[in-house]
Amino acid sequence: MDAKRALKDIQAGRPAPVYLCYGPEKYKMREFIQVLTDLLIEPEHKEFAVSKFDLSEISLSSVLEDAETLPFMVPKKLVIAKNALFFTGAKESTKIEHHLDRLTEYLKSPAEHTVVVFTVDADKLDERKKIVKALKDLEAAVPFLSLSPEELQQWVARQAQQLGFTFTGEAADQLILYTGGNLQSLSAEIEKISLYVGTGAEATVDVIDQLVARSTEQNVFILIEDIVNVRLERAFVILEELLKQREEPIKIASLIARQFRIMLQVKELSKQGYSQQQMASQIGLHPFAVKVAEGQSRKYDIMKLSSIMSQLADLDFQMKTGKIDKVLGLELFLLRLAA
Repeated sequence: MDAKRALKDIQAGRPAPVYLCYGPEKYKMREFIQVLTDLLIEPEHKEFAVSKFDLSEISLSSVLEDAETLPFMVPKKLVIAKNALFFTGAKESTKIEHHLDRLTEYLKSPAEHTVVVFTVDADKLDERKKIVKALKDLEAAVPFLSLSPEELQQWVARQAQQLGFTFTGEAADQLILYTGGNLQSLSAEIEKISLYVGTGAEATVDVIDQLVARSTEQNVFILIEDIVNVRLERAFVILEELLKQREEPIKIASLIARQFRIMLQVKELSKQGYSQQQMASQIGLHPFAVKVAEGQSRKYDIMKLSSIMSQLADLDFQMKTGKIDKVLGLELFLLRLAA
């Protein structure tokens, strides 16, 4: 069951007795649980009606015992249990024993007064496990997938509209690029931008550059974007900023190599007919990052990308062995790349 359908059922007063929330989009997952809490539990009852557990510290049996216990002074209970790694193929570092048969029995006759929500920080479930198949058969597994580039742009536009301002098209893309498409970061930055521009205003690229902080990885991502689009002056300004922040040139070169490796992977997967969403899953990136990398990779053929990777490997060796000044080596590489 997808999150939209699950929310419709909840809003219609038909919540499922158990939900298993998983997937890469943690912000949407937290939003879903908050909406579920607000619809299921009256504000004055939350202290007594909401129980939270960490399954790395407490057993599954204890969680289910709490679910079966009659609510105290409230009509409904919500039990939230995080770190439910036993639904995935990951090895658990905890010594806590989880008896999955206990959950199988609970699913046959769940407590009418309780909704149980399991969350797990994993992109996929282990579908070989009987309990996962059982939850999927009950439509209790709710995936929270990364938004596609188009959905992400629409989400940003809606958030801005709710706060009473708009983005120019380029500004919205710039914001997504600077935050890496992370919804939590986007939400915080959009709120900050709304306070800066005010109601009825339009946020431009200059506003994004002025207000939004960027990580080293995102700066390197943008540096490559500028080089690919022959914006040399801006690319060297970003490089200078990174060096002023005492970022190690070898680390910068390594991050540049990572981005070109992604471009090469995207190029090869694209030739095999993969969609952006499929490529994102295969490489382990946000779909928007794949979209940008796909656009960047169009400037080069596979042989050129392989040659650039070879040059970066050679630069890494020269920098580490002292055969070239690190900063000079980086600058010469970027100039050759833009030539």
